[in-house]
Amino acid sequence: MPKLKTHKGTAKVVKKRKNDIKIGHPGTRHNTGKKNTASNRVGRTASTLAKSDYKRLKSII
Repeated sequence: MPKLKTHKGTAKVVKKRKNDIKIGHPGTRHNTGKKNTASNRVGRTASTLAKSDYKRLKSII
């Protein structure tokens, strides 16, 4: 049975924890100087994926 390779693009963006996946907000990697301060501040806090997305992505990470 062949092994499933890790999807490197996803692995660079998310962090796997014990029971969920931690992911940052989109749009916070670059060009943040033209965005307002509130959106930059919200983008700093991480969030977790929904359970349905976790079930779909846990095999490729």
